[in-house]
Amino acid sequence: MTTDYNPRLFERDSDIRAIGDGLLACTLPRAAWTHEAHLGACLWLLTERPDVDVDARIAGIIRRFNESVGGVNDDHQGYHDSITRAYVAGVRLFLSETRETELAARVNAMLLSDVGRRDWPMRFYSRDLLFSVPARRGFVEPDLMPLP
Repeated sequence: MTTDYNPRLFERDSDIRAIGDGLLACTLPRAAWTHEAHLGACLWLLTERPDVDVDARIAGIIRRFNESVGGVNDDHQGYHDSITRAYVAGVRLFLSETRETELAARVNAMLLSDVGRRDWPMRFYSRDLLFSVPARRGFVEPDLMPLP
């Protein structure tokens, strides 16, 4: 179950760092918080910000950012824990397999890989489970196959 889309790729490492810094500082414009930005920021956090414990802090970082741009984190919108944690696992998997070393090249290669697909978590979750309130509010184990 995949859908075709053309990801917006990054030209420079500095563009990804600016997204990550803007996320942490809550200065990133809401419109810049795209699928590609989510994944780029995750890879940046995992590779260039060892001071940030991604597993412990990612939920708070994204919730705080969402609220800073007028978003709401509730049962139907905003932060989604199971999707986020699935992508964190996917980014880690990608990093363990890639030979790319430059930030933009790594992020772009990831966006063009299976992990970068918008529907990648659907390989592990049924639609009903993934889009349930419990899966949004907290991490729910996948029902189709384990995350990598």
